[in-house]
Amino acid sequence: MRPLLISQDIQSPLSYNLIMAIKKKLEQVPSSPGIYIMMGNKGPALYVGKAKNLKNRLRSYFQDSAALDVRKSKMVYEVRDFEYIVTKNELEALILEANFIKRLKPPYNIILRDDKNYPYLKLTVKEQWPRLEVVRKIEKDGSLYYGPYIPSGAMWEMLKFIRRNFPIRLCRYNLEKPFRPCVQYQMGRCLAPCAKSLRTKADLAKYMEIVNEVKSFIQGEKRELLSSLQHRMQQLSDKLEFEEAANIRDRLTALQKAWESQRVIAPELGDVDVIGLYREKHEASIFILFIRNGMVIGQKDFFLKKVSDIEDEELVASFIEQFYSKEILLPPRIILPLKLQLPTQQKWLSKKRGATVELDYAKNELEVKVLKMADDNAFYSFNRHKETKVDETLLKIKELLSLKKVPTRIGAIDVSNISGSEAVGALIVYEDGKFVKDDYRLFKIKTVEGIDDFAMIGEVAGRYLKNTADDEHMLPMLILIDGGRGQLESALKAMKPFDLPVEVAAIAKAKERGTKKKLSGIRTDMDRIYLPSKKEPVYLEPFMASTHLLQKIRDEAHRFAVSYHKKLRKKRTLESPLEKIRGIGKTRRLLLLRHFGSIDGIRKASIEEVASLKGMNRKIAEVVKESLGG
Repeated sequence: MRPLLISQDIQSPLSYNLIMAIKKKLEQVPSSPGIYIMMGNKGPALYVGKAKNLKNRLRSYFQDSAALDVRKSKMVYEVRDFEYIVTKNELEALILEANFIKRLKPPYNIILRDDKNYPYLKLTVKEQWPRLEVVRKIEKDGSLYYGPYIPSGAMWEMLKFIRRNFPIRLCRYNLEKPFRPCVQYQMGRCLAPCAKSLRTKADLAKYMEIVNEVKSFIQGEKRELLSSLQHRMQQLSDKLEFEEAANIRDRLTALQKAWESQRVIAPELGDVDVIGLYREKHEASIFILFIRNGMVIGQKDFFLKKVSDIEDEELVASFIEQFYSKEILLPPRIILPLKLQLPTQQKWLSKKRGATVELDYAKNELEVKVLKMADDNAFYSFNRHKETKVDETLLKIKELLSLKKVPTRIGAIDVSNISGSEAVGALIVYEDGKFVKDDYRLFKIKTVEGIDDFAMIGEVAGRYLKNTADDEHMLPMLILIDGGRGQLESALKAMKPFDLPVEVAAIAKAKERGTKKKLSGIRTDMDRIYLPSKKEPVYLEPFMASTHLLQKIRDEAHRFAVSYHKKLRKKRTLESPLEKIRGIGKTRRLLLLRHFGSIDGIRKASIEEVASLKGMNRKIAEVVKESLGG
């Protein structure tokens, strides 16, 4: 039995019992295909895998001679039990594995943070009067589906174009009973098959011509559609139906403009998904291009962390299993970023599509070119994610405040006091989309007397940097000061001796509504940011994500400082007057309160009564009486 299962206390009966239990369980595992689930302490799933032969695969983890990679060796150290499910074949095991990974999210599996169904255009060609709609679920209903459109912006633009130029119905009304046409008919954007008078055979033939045009447009069949429209325009012109011919002419012009903006790579590529890969050390980026009829209709990138011990082959295979396990319209060919043999995955995808799906590396010069495009985009996506930490709001803040780097770690400072008493300062930290409360710091103001918020901010900034200067990982990239120009200058002065790569900004809160005053031309009705290099503040537009994040960080610093200030004030209020009397320590204080019952009781007692207590004397008794005013 492999020693990796033994706990830190090798001699413990628990370790021996655990080994014996797993040995016994391994003997009962069948030599059948299926999935297995490695369990950790208290039961959480560590890893889900599939196997052609469950017994052999599970045994391989616990043999001394097993050649496991670093990641799986580390995983085995944490294993305390395993479960398995027998399946009919490898294909069934693959499907079950993908479902379990999605549900359990085991830490030693590759997890794609993407559980949404993508949008498609659905053309209901089985209906008498077909319509076009956006759906996220593909059904076997005979309709034509186009997509996936990722991101969906291009799809909505296409739908808007179709609505303007092809009078096909987009509504979902039941047309069994005729009813009055809506405004779309009056605008010339629908042929209104809802109206009884517009349901003749000629109307249906005309409507189906429009449906075929929509189909050709979505599929990118330019030559066929243009040829058909030009032929119809000529026919209408010959019949002297000039108004209808003019409509066709306008549609032709609009189509030519629309196609100019489409990303056409090569019609001969047909329908294909192309997967690009780029990785560095512990992280990787996978970028997928969705090409339909030689046009790029969508793209999607995935940023994967903690993959240093996972080989490229396993990374790509796991990606395919998880990504295509969702409801998605499969192309007949998927181009992989490396040469791989994935017969089970190929069989699974073919069954899912209902026709052959080929998984292969680029075969010709054109495919090599497209694969390079996907790999290049994976590289750009990797760098973008590395810089922004998947947070576009931080990127916007970088641009807004003209910072040198994206502020992935932000500190914020605020102070709180009443007339200078119980003055405190606080620093909070925001990183990776959340507040890092373990890195919060509180300060009692020591060097400032009276009301001087500027100096207090300076003291807090200086003391914080003095304590963290030696640990660059703890340093924020941006420190946000709650205040205006004065607070900013004070913080900069305090930080100057440390010469650290920390940028600073101050955020001033907007005045209450109704205040129309302007200070030296500065608007006071909006939050604003003061920067060291700019004379004028940067105004924060309401409702922007970047504004909300900066306000949220500022408000958290304010909350933390105020709560500490209130705590100190409450403590001071609850303090016993005896604590401030020199010579009265904890023992004497308890003695006095226990004997006399309360401060009022001590006040009413005579000096002789106080002095007579054990541990007291007349001199101390006189000091107590004088201090309490008794």
